[in-house]
Order: sequence, then C-alpha cells, then structure tokens
Amino acid sequence: MSALSPETMPTDPPPSASPSREAELERRVRRWRLTSLVLAVVTAFLAVVVAGQLSGPPAAPTAPPEAGDTATRDTAPEATASGAVPDLARRVDGDPMAVGAVDAPVVLIEWFDYRCPFCAAHAVRTLPLIVDEYVDAGLVRIEYHDVVFFGDDSLAAAVAGRAAAAQGRFHEFVEVLFAAAPSSGHPDMPRERLVGFAEQAGVPDIATFTADLDDPALHEAVVTSTRAAQRLGITSVPFFVAGGSALAGAQPVETFRLLLDEKVAAAAR
Repeated sequence: MSALSPETMPTDPPPSASPSREAELERRVRRWRLTSLVLAVVTAFLAVVVAGQLSGPPAAPTAPPEAGDTATRDTAPEATASGAVPDLARRVDGDPMAVGAVDAPVVLIEWFDYRCPFCAAHAVRTLPLIVDEYVDAGLVRIEYHDVVFFGDDSLAAAVAGRAAAAQGRFHEFVEVLFAAAPSSGHPDMPRERLVGFAEQAGVPDIATFTADLDDPALHEAVVTSTRAAQRLGITSVPFFVAGGSALAGAQPVETFRLLLDEKVAAAAR
C-alpha cells in the first residue's frame, strides 16, 4: 500500500547484476517502501493538524488505484507498517460501530471497504480469534471506520451498514456480507442484495432499513469517514491502528497477537 508514484520508484537492477545482488536490492526496496509508507501516514496527519482550517474543505472521496487494494496481498510480517501515529480512538459508550468495553486498555481501529476481498478475509479468518482472545477478555475494543475506495457500490454498502447499525445489527450485517464475499475482486452491491443481507442479519425493521438506504445523512457520514481516512494518508484497506502503531493488510492472527500483546502490556505499566 505504498503511496509512491511510478516516477519515484527505484529502478530495476541492471541485467548484469548477480542473483545475490538482485536479492539484496529487492530487500532494500522493500524496506524503503515500508519506511516511506509510515512517514507518509504520520506526515499527512501532522500536516492536517498544522494546516487546520487553512486547508479549506476537502475534496470528495475518490477511489485509489487498484494497487492500493492489491498491496495487501503480501501478508508476510515485513509488510506491516509500524510507526508512531496519533490516538484516534472514539471510546464512545454505545457506539454501534464498535465492539468491546469502552474502557478496554487497548483500542484496535480498523478502516475497511465493504467490497474489499482482503477486508472480508480478515473478517472471516482472523477477527473471530481476536474477539475471542482479546475483546471478550476485556483487553481490546475494536472500532470501525467505513471508507469508499471502490466506487458507488462501496458507498451503497457502507450506507447499508450504517442503516443496520441504527437498528443495532451492524456487526451481524458485516458478518453476513463478508461471509458471502468472493475470494477476489469487488462484488456488486445492488439494493436487493443489501436488503437480503439485512434480512439474514436479523435487522428487525426492513422497511425502515430500506428507506435509510436513501438517507442523505448516512451518505454524508460515509463520505466524511472516507475524507478523514484520506487526510491520514490511508489509501488501501484493511488498515489498523492500535496504541500508536499501524498495521497494514489482512495479516495473519499471529501478527495481531504480537501487536496487541505488546500494547496490552504497555497499557498495564
């Protein structure tokens, strides 16, 4: 999920380079990309703080290049983006887009797009283990931020998620939607499919849910969430922050355990 442009990318090694030399260059490039990403996230946030209202209104959210999503294909530990980032936890009691105790020692924040296959993979494979081992134990709270990175259907799905949240079924809706996600690509989200997900998730008032799909306030809330993510320099999903460190991509549960164990221990000191 590097923010580098093709013009600033390191060039390939010359054809005459030895295999060992090529491997070393590749390792250096990988480290350089990681460092650049961390600096980009922190710098973007500081720029927003310093600029304040001088920057004017943000532009409407637009989808990033597909590479922003496919960059999360590399789930090796070296793909993790770790660095100092600000405390973005909401810690609002009764927040429908959060799970876990409001006073849990650590808050794990996730940015996700409903049409992102890697967000789905995380939700299906890794999230249940995190909830079982950390959230249910009172150690971690998870707070979600929806973003629109893959077009109008992503916006429609995010509005639907908020409509389900208004009836206390956000987590169930997300679980049903991601369980039906393909292993690759960005699935279509027509209205009838979103209503079907709501029915499966047990949303009690489907008529109200359907009407809320056209609620301008919910649309604007999703747009605002996306703009905030863009200001932070987040250009691909899933993306996570916990205790001042960032984690990029659908990482294996072991990687989350290392991060969360460290943050829980630090909070206890």
